[in-house]
Amino acid sequence: MDNIENAPLPVAEPSREDLHQSRLELVERRIRDKLGSYRSYNFTQLQSVALNIFFDLAQEFTEVEDVYAVCVMIPKSLFNLECTLYVIDGQQDILSCCASHCPRTDGKINFAEEIMVKDGHLDIIGMLEIFPADSLTQHDTLFWGRYANRIGFQLHNRFISLKNKEHVQFIRNLVKDIGHNVIVPNMYFKLFYKRLEARIGLIKPFQVKFKSMMQELSQDGQELSGDWDRLDQDIDYIYNAIHDQFKEIYSHYQNTSLFLETLLRTSHFEEGRYVLEKRKCNFKSQVIDPQVERYRSRLTDRGIEIDTSMGGVPDQEIEVVVDVGLVSQVYANLFSNVVKYTREVEERGHRRKFMSYGWEILKNFFEPGRDGIKLNVFSSGPPMSAEQSERLFSEGYRGDNSQGEYGTGHGLYFIREVVTLHGGRVGYEATPLGNNFYIILPIDPQGQGVNPAD
Repeated sequence: MDNIENAPLPVAEPSREDLHQSRLELVERRIRDKLGSYRSYNFTQLQSVALNIFFDLAQEFTEVEDVYAVCVMIPKSLFNLECTLYVIDGQQDILSCCASHCPRTDGKINFAEEIMVKDGHLDIIGMLEIFPADSLTQHDTLFWGRYANRIGFQLHNRFISLKNKEHVQFIRNLVKDIGHNVIVPNMYFKLFYKRLEARIGLIKPFQVKFKSMMQELSQDGQELSGDWDRLDQDIDYIYNAIHDQFKEIYSHYQNTSLFLETLLRTSHFEEGRYVLEKRKCNFKSQVIDPQVERYRSRLTDRGIEIDTSMGGVPDQEIEVVVDVGLVSQVYANLFSNVVKYTREVEERGHRRKFMSYGWEILKNFFEPGRDGIKLNVFSSGPPMSAEQSERLFSEGYRGDNSQGEYGTGHGLYFIREVVTLHGGRVGYEATPLGNNFYIILPIDPQGQGVNPAD
């Protein structure tokens, strides 16, 4: 597009080397902090060994009940202290108890382990009892407090792991249910639409026959009343209206089916991430044009022109190797934002709302011999500030212009994730007339990365 294609690309993010160096420096500071803390604890050799044994055995045993036994038997075996552990079970939210002895109630010291949660409150997950208490010094009490702390974090992480396994199993079952109860039944809609299209088509021969009858009567010299003309016009109107409505509904069905089958792929849930099914496609006819048609009526309702006179929409079609379903969702998100956030601007003395889209080839963008294609979606309106533009593709972020418009702040984040998976880049450019969002995808030479199954 003439007034946006020459805008500079965003400033590069910190390099991987810089991020790695910062991470190393942070860890080194924490190591020195911990060294100072342990020196101040001044634990005995046996106490230090006890912590090491706990860490080793907590990793060795897989059953959580065995870890409970480790927690209470280390004080018993190494220090001849009785111990009882009470834990709110992370799987069933019930109170579990493990003791190294027959329970008794006198002369105990309790160490309640607390885990900090996100809202700043302390959430107690359990309590460790050590006795006889009269044999413990203040230094011993410090040690057992640290020991309870390590128990708490080990169990907390184990409970999270167990819950995650449950969630994964639930998701796997859910995907099977979705396939059985959503995806497969949705395929039948295609058959229903084909049958409906055939029935709508039956109107056309009736319409032709009716016009032929009118013509025959006219040729026979019979004068036809205005009712016949009105009836002819009504038949035309009904047929065209039903046919247009059918095309719009069927187009919506095709988009919905594409997104359902793409976003709910079994492979996504099995891998725990989006898994690409790349194939060579005609980007214009298979990705962009369907989304333009899908959003055309919404743009019209909002008084937004589709302006292709700005350049950047060449006549030739383009071939790119992509996951058609996921990249179609990328364009759907971009066009949805256009509908919501396009605003009026003044151009050459006239006020109007408009959007535009297009692309340009970036030679050797990714590396020598590997070109990129920059795909733009532009909408008129006040440009965003530099501060806002830096956060646009962050999860949950919504700009100052989002008030009064429905949204979750997930759309641009989704775009970034999908484009990154394709080895591409996303970006934003402020222009005098509005806002340009773009994605840059690699043009894989000789169809590299194509799914052989396609």
